[in-house]
Amino acid sequence: MSSYQTIASTAPQAPKRRTWTTWTGKQILTGIMILFLIYFLLPFSWLVFSSSKPNADLFTSFGLWFTKDFNLFGNLGLLFTYNNGIYLTWLWNTFYYSLVSATGAALLATMAGYAFAKFRFAGRQISYYLILSSVLVPTTSLVIPIYFLMSKLQILNTPLAIILPSIVSPFGVYLMRIYIDGAVPDEILDSARIDGAGEFRIFGTISLRLVMPGFITVFLLAFVGTWNNYFLPLVVLSNPQYYPLTLGLASWNAQASNAGGGAGGGTSELFTLVITGALVSITLLSLAFLFLQRYWQSGLSLGGVKQ
Repeated sequence: MSSYQTIASTAPQAPKRRTWTTWTGKQILTGIMILFLIYFLLPFSWLVFSSSKPNADLFTSFGLWFTKDFNLFGNLGLLFTYNNGIYLTWLWNTFYYSLVSATGAALLATMAGYAFAKFRFAGRQISYYLILSSVLVPTTSLVIPIYFLMSKLQILNTPLAIILPSIVSPFGVYLMRIYIDGAVPDEILDSARIDGAGEFRIFGTISLRLVMPGFITVFLLAFVGTWNNYFLPLVVLSNPQYYPLTLGLASWNAQASNAGGGAGGGTSELFTLVITGALVSITLLSLAFLFLQRYWQSGLSLGGVKQ
């Protein structure tokens, strides 16, 4: 190496200067993200502060701060005991509907996605396109046909009227087909077939384990969708004993509004119960997100990479 090359290689490099455009762009993006964070946290913050207030302070005090009389635990006690503990019944109904529907939706979507991805059969593409096109149909437009179908089956006002429509997830089928294409190599399936394993055994012992992150992703999406569903229970349920939380809290809110409850009014405790009940519902759903977060994130990242 020449002396000129040695001096050039050992000379300190000038630091890259950050341009004004790059700095300004980062600051703008950071500001936009902060605004989005405030936008999403503001309703939840109001819910937390309002749930800690007694009835008399709910409509008179500043909404985004606590009052001197911290009454969160008192509101929770009233919530779980009001009307013979009907809130606990609604909470159990919501959890039961969501768990069964999400498990069924994830399993059905996984089996359908596996069939579309790994098998060749007559009408495969047409069937897949029909399922994919149903994603474009708004779910609210299907509620009335579902009502008539449930009526024909004579299962209105039963848990099946909520569970059966909720286990169908066209988007889950699409997501699982894309995921299975990259997560399940054909060589593994061929090796299992050579060893004498049947298709059901291959799916249950090999394929299902490989696609478990995607399974959890579909499960979580279906769980949240069923948990937050309001319009379908409103149409197919009439007995309060079968209500989910969305419909039960809405009925409390309607009772309080129709009775003219306000600050210091006797019915204002229903407004407090609605707010506290919504906080409990959101908290439990957030815990489910946190518990399944690592599976969900890995499912989204792995499903988008063709291996």
